Amino acid sequence: MHIRTAAATVGSLALITLSAPVAQADDHKGDTVFTSVTFSKTTVNVGTSKPQKLTVTATAKDNSGIRNMYGLKLVGSDSRFQYAKSSTCGHPTSTTMKCTWTYSLESDLTDYADLRNSSAGTWHLDVEAAAEDGDFYTLDSSSTVKIKRFANLATTQATPEPVTKGRTLTVTGALTRADWNTNTYTGFAAQKVALQFKRSGASAYTTVKTVTTHSAGKLKATITANTSGTWRWHFSGTGTTGSATATGDSVALK
Repeated sequence: MHIRTAAATVGSLALITLSAPVAQADDHKGDTVFTSVTFSKTTVNVGTSKPQKLTVTATAKDNSGIRNMYGLKLVGSDSRFQYAKSSTCGHPTSTTMKCTWTYSLESDLTDYADLRNSSAGTWHLDVEAAAEDGDFYTLDSSSTVKIKRFANLATTQATPEPVTKGRTLTVTGALTRADWNTNTYTGFAAQKVALQFKRSGASAYTTVKTVTTHSAGKLKATITANTSGTWRWHFSGTGTTGSATATGDSVALK
């Protein structure tokens, strides 16, 4: 798509829910190219209150020189989009332009422009480099970043403490994730979560078993206690929800 006639205004409203074009393949004319596009994070996990910062840096080149870069927006999986909160550009050489854009991702904007649950997933950078000779290169879908709902695992609870060797130990926990529609944390049901154990004196955890969360995100497992150590829960995340690791609970044998 061509966006050369619609430059973004720095500091404009963070998220806009007006219809945005469906992602297309990159488009270009002439010898204009993007020589690099880097994101400060490959995945941004967003909770319910604290804004998460994302910085994108891009360098474009054309033999005639780069006149400007336009668009400067991130487009979400549900066609929401966000313009940069700030933008700085310069010309490292006569044929290149380098720009850095900063975005603020959050769900608690108290108006229609916040993140919604449907926004979680893969976002892409939409920007066009326009050359002095009329050539251009438009990034439509090739540069992407994951924007995910923040997940949280409650502190692991193992009982009884201490436990008699060979007796049953019960380990509980709870998995929740950010609900961007209500700005609350809700139980994440039907998810596979690993119960991990680290022997006393060891440096690494190993997975003992995998448990599926109940309807409210609750976790419960029973195991035979054979040695002292620390138990914890670990969630690997999904395509729309981040990973999480609970604080462990140390249990001694008696």
